[in-house]
Amino acid sequence: MDLGITGRRALVTGASSGLGLSTARALAANGVSVVISSRSLDRLEAAASTIVPTGGAQVHVAVADVSDPAAAVDLVARTTELLGGIDILIANAGGPPPGNFASTDFAAYDAALRLNLLSTVALCQAAVPHMIGGRWGRVVAITSSSVREPIDRLILSNTARAGVTGFLKTVAREVAAHGVTVNSLQPGLHATDRLTALYGDLEALAAAVPTQALGDPDDFGRVAAFMCSEHTKFITGVALPLDGGALHGLQ
Repeated sequence: MDLGITGRRALVTGASSGLGLSTARALAANGVSVVISSRSLDRLEAAASTIVPTGGAQVHVAVADVSDPAAAVDLVARTTELLGGIDILIANAGGPPPGNFASTDFAAYDAALRLNLLSTVALCQAAVPHMIGGRWGRVVAITSSSVREPIDRLILSNTARAGVTGFLKTVAREVAAHGVTVNSLQPGLHATDRLTALYGDLEALAAAVPTQALGDPDDFGRVAAFMCSEHTKFITGVALPLDGGALHGLQ
């Protein structure tokens, strides 16, 4: 399927590995020029070498710590300079440390909110006006299935990602008339380094998923790219779980 986005320009944060990198690969494979960002230049350069663009698309790397709002705003400015504009924002960041109510210090919430909530707010405030000016834009945030069903030992992530979901839903309604859609994807258990670091035994995790398998990050990336396509212009304000049927709720 032709996604109709050849020639578009995207910023993908948290893109040196995992779901962010898979999304950048899928966008570039559909002719989208991408700036991939994370905090490590070495990891970014290694990641960029795995991206195969088509249709004359470009791939650039930009080091930034998006938990610093000023750095997030500067990253959008660098992206527009490198690509000549920005049409697509993939807002993604690694999760905060694990912990429960009893073990998590109050100060840890500030860092978690900066990483998984305020980073997206800052990126949107910098990028969305460019999209409104061009009468076309796609914002896709990568959050977590924990927004619908909190995950034990991940109180920081549960809290911050629920907040960003409320922010995105509100923005979606405000900018829809300008041709800009705002959605989030809520991954469940995907075979990433983050999952291995948290749980170790991936086979046991897979057995708990109705599909009896973990999600493939490349499949996730293709779904994210589709959410940026011309075909999704009537989909906005949606928080879509990609979890292999693991969530128990009706919504």
